[in-house]
Amino acid sequence: MASLFKKKTVDDIIKEQNRELRGTQRAISRDRAALEKQEKQLELEIKKMAKTGNKEACKVLAKQLVQLRKQKNRTYAVSSKVTSMSTQTKVMNSQMKMAGAMSATAKTMQAVNKKMDPQKTLQTMQNFQKENMKMDMTEEMINDTLDDIFDASDEEEETQDIVNQVLDEIGIEISGKMAKAPSAARGLPSASASSAATISDEEIERQLKALGVD
Repeated sequence: MASLFKKKTVDDIIKEQNRELRGTQRAISRDRAALEKQEKQLELEIKKMAKTGNKEACKVLAKQLVQLRKQKNRTYAVSSKVTSMSTQTKVMNSQMKMAGAMSATAKTMQAVNKKMDPQKTLQTMQNFQKENMKMDMTEEMINDTLDDIFDASDEEEETQDIVNQVLDEIGIEISGKMAKAPSAARGLPSASASSAATISDEEIERQLKALGVD
């Protein structure tokens, strides 16, 4: 009982219409088949009358044949109209479904737009871009500082190594010169020792300047 009072949907109506159109199409096809059968019978009758020489009967039968063929052609026209109506119904059904889908999509988009604040979204994106730029600048500053620290440490170590090498070389030369110098009286500074000391200071400054160490 509930199904009898149930409201029909658009799909139900379209299915009923298509069912009726298919029934109409079958009925037209049966009528056309009957007309074609009658057409053949008339053609045979006309041939018989022509053989007997009955011209008046041939004219009457010929008129009936003309009318019958016109009616058969009308069935083709009606059949094409029914097919066109069926096609249009299917197209309309498809368009209605598309419209329903678009309506549902529009409602969804409207609900999303209500929840989403464009100004707030834009501000969030701008804040993200700003903080990202700050992070990049901070990372760059930290890397530059670390590079300066490690570079300075390497330069100090390299400078100290050069100084140590130079002092070692100078110490060897001074020891060699002192060993070759003549011995003086014990406890008394000799002139040659004073001269060697003076030469050694000059030699130190010369070699330091040659190595670029001020």
